Amino acid sequence: MSPRKGSDFAGLSTAIVTPFRDGQVDEKRLAEQIDFQIDAGVTCIVPCGTTGESPTLTHDEHERVISLTIQHVAGRVKVMAGTGSNSTAEALRLTRRAADEGADATLQVAPYYNKPTQEGMYQHFRAVAEAVDIPVCVYNIPGRSAKNIEVDTIVRLAELPNITMVKEATGSLDQCTAVLGATDLTVLSGDDSLTLPMMSVGAEGVISVAANLVPSVLLEMVQTAAAGDYTKAAELHHRLYSLCSKMLGLATNPIPVKAAMQMVGRDTGEMRLPMVPLDEADRAILQETLMKFGMESAIAGQLQTSGA
Repeated sequence: MSPRKGSDFAGLSTAIVTPFRDGQVDEKRLAEQIDFQIDAGVTCIVPCGTTGESPTLTHDEHERVISLTIQHVAGRVKVMAGTGSNSTAEALRLTRRAADEGADATLQVAPYYNKPTQEGMYQHFRAVAEAVDIPVCVYNIPGRSAKNIEVDTIVRLAELPNITMVKEATGSLDQCTAVLGATDLTVLSGDDSLTLPMMSVGAEGVISVAANLVPSVLLEMVQTAAAGDYTKAAELHHRLYSLCSKMLGLATNPIPVKAAMQMVGRDTGEMRLPMVPLDEADRAILQETLMKFGMESAIAGQLQTSGA
């Protein structure tokens, strides 16, 4: 397959959680989680996305988390900073700051709540792309932003040099296929369970939630698919699907993945309102799901440590 505009970001990127402790960002635990991901072999760390609870970060915290991530990564892998906003001016401010700090790329979510027209979407992303010298990944997630970035709009955006990637989280394989057929953009799956289907039509990897928990298995699937061994990749996909569909379906992201990390001894602290922890019934389902995936020893060790 010929290289696309963002092929240097192909592979597994982790949309990393933001650890909190006593109402504050837990900087020590954030560094530990970054090291865990780098040791697993991921391509890129993505701070301050949906999984990083960016809506509940203050402006200062948002900038601080990105800065800490860039500093701690220290060039070992790429950093794609989540700097999108439904205010173009705010997206510009955050993105310029991240670029100055040394981010390798920016993840730009579709403007949410105010529901711009397709022309408004185009002008928003164009303004960001023309303001910085780092690659832009357009994040299309209509389930949260309330509007789809239509294929025709993405085709126009692909003409801008700095727009090199799309994080495709529409849940539509048709849209993924259309974008790949009409542009030279790199497509990264925004849904863990659709990563392999999207790669089968030309996507080059995933920006993953589940990689916070099981990066090595996801990396193996992505690398196996990229090498063309779809028989082996399908086996890994079906194993991961049983985890991702049950875990991530329990509640809004990142509630389940934070609960799962706590269960296996990698606690990232509390949620921030309006996000709340899993209830006991869902925690029981989650624990059973993790044990079926093969995490019995990690759970048993954590239960022993906690005295439960």
